[in-house]
Amino acid sequence: MSDSDAEGGVPLLEPEFDTESTLKKRKRDQESADANGSKKARKKAKRKEKKKLKLKEINEDDLDEELGVNHAFEKMDGQLLADYINSRTRLYGKDLSSVELEDKFIPSYTIKDSSSWKEPRTLNNFAAFLKRQAGKLEPSPETSRGAPHTLVITASGIRAADVCRALKSDMPKQGIKRNKVDKLFAKHIKLAEQVTQLKSNNSDLGVGTPERLSALLDAKALSTANLEHIIVDTSYIDQKKRGILDMKELHESLIRLLLRKEFLGDEKLARGLFLFY
Repeated sequence: MSDSDAEGGVPLLEPEFDTESTLKKRKRDQESADANGSKKARKKAKRKEKKKLKLKEINEDDLDEELGVNHAFEKMDGQLLADYINSRTRLYGKDLSSVELEDKFIPSYTIKDSSSWKEPRTLNNFAAFLKRQAGKLEPSPETSRGAPHTLVITASGIRAADVCRALKSDMPKQGIKRNKVDKLFAKHIKLAEQVTQLKSNNSDLGVGTPERLSALLDAKALSTANLEHIIVDTSYIDQKKRGILDMKELHESLIRLLLRKEFLGDEKLARGLFLFY
């Protein structure tokens, strides 16, 4: 035994450990763990995204073909409506980033809760709904031009024409004596004609399609100076049981219109601006 052994010193032969190899192995193990963790994170994100994309199902029983109405929207408050509309936006915008999608979402504070209205949302009840939900509906000042207090957005020109007729005949029954309704859709009416009409005349209500209303706003012919209410004709369904939110191009043009700065530029004024019929 050496003096160093007796005295508890260091051994003459040191153990042979490959430090570099050990470090490499640890690095590989860590990289493998990171890869697995990253893979799990990607899978989790994908599942989350799929869950987001999955729409709140509309019960087939809510689609009333006889009345031409989707009853599902009668049960939704402002938050549920915003969630549903934004889920459609997310569905149609699969290729967009999360930031781009968020810029297309409708804030829930802009939607007025109308779930207390229990009557079917048919054409015959449109005027009564508007009076009940929108209040007095004071006529626009005589001196204003192309500045209605209410806009109604429909899925098509044919539907817009039907809504115009219903409002003209039924609003007086609701105690609204002056009821000047403008047709603001493309069917058989040229844009230039509507621009001239709006710039020359007083208007109380405007009924039109998203694309034409956007074009009139771009042309500075349609003013929001007196605007108090925007009604979206959501419950109506056509023969194929489709509404204004069920067709990609139509949905996207509607969202572009609703998110315009003329409507949402002032958060205080935008609160409860939208009513979904």
